[in-house]
Amino acid sequence: MRTVLILNPHAGHNQRRPGLRQQLREFAASCAGGAVVEVTEGPGHARELARGAVQAGAEVVAAVGGDGTMNEVAQGLLGAPAALALVPCGSGNGLALHLRIPRSLAGALRLAANPAAAVREIDSGEVAGLPFFNAMGIGLDAEISRRFNGLARRGLSAYLRVGWGAWRERRPVHCTLEVGAERRVLAALLVSVLNSDQYGNHARVAPGAQVDDGRLDLVAVTASGALSVARLLPGLLLDPLGSAPGVLRRSAGRFVLARPAPGPLHTDGEVHAGPARLEVVIRPRSLRVLVPGVPRRIAAPIDQAARSFALLIP
Repeated sequence: MRTVLILNPHAGHNQRRPGLRQQLREFAASCAGGAVVEVTEGPGHARELARGAVQAGAEVVAAVGGDGTMNEVAQGLLGAPAALALVPCGSGNGLALHLRIPRSLAGALRLAANPAAAVREIDSGEVAGLPFFNAMGIGLDAEISRRFNGLARRGLSAYLRVGWGAWRERRPVHCTLEVGAERRVLAALLVSVLNSDQYGNHARVAPGAQVDDGRLDLVAVTASGALSVARLLPGLLLDPLGSAPGVLRRSAGRFVLARPAPGPLHTDGEVHAGPARLEVVIRPRSLRVLVPGVPRRIAAPIDQAARSFALLIP
């Protein structure tokens, strides 16, 4: 068995695709080397399915869902020889966009089924014992994630609506940042630590960040007024955000965020109760991911049946 497709039927756009499960099973049946579809039944199940796939000898384990599904499947693959394939079906898809994974279902499945696909070893982060692969944060982004995850229907418009509500009720995050020999007291709108350059939807809050450089990028927005924050918005699409007034940016392999009391944090959009003292560390080259690009070795061509079927999927 070469490939295991792990489907979260409740993630992102998957809820609006009632035939997706059958499509994936038909696709798996057409793949050379063998493939199966596993369906998650609740929180944490994707991680266990991924671990089981590794034990069964799978070479590729695909996460068919959003950032939360990606996080769980990736946790099950940390340090394993199997590679993660991303089939992005969520609202943000930050890591997938950073890695230039095809956004279409057909394109992402073709990549997952391609035995000649390139493999990239990427870093991961960890905070309070929780792995993350794209971003973690405290403050406004954690509150937006909390509200967003409670919605029955998601999407960019829904994210903007809950973001506006959280913005109107915003409260600054008070914490002490320690990075190397530097110690700084912050009152920030949000503090995020990213592995990639973006949250998702091409909102690049850490321009230039790379997922395999052995470093994490911290971005703290200390501006809190409506006008000052509005001036930062163009930087979400352009590189000047990192040097804009009201933004603190640091790059390192370890950060400590000390808060007055325990509080929420998010890892890849999933919200958790966290301790007052948060140590954020890098785990270099800990995850193998399939990415588009020139293959590192000559391999057999893509199975023609799998290719033909993928072209029929919208």
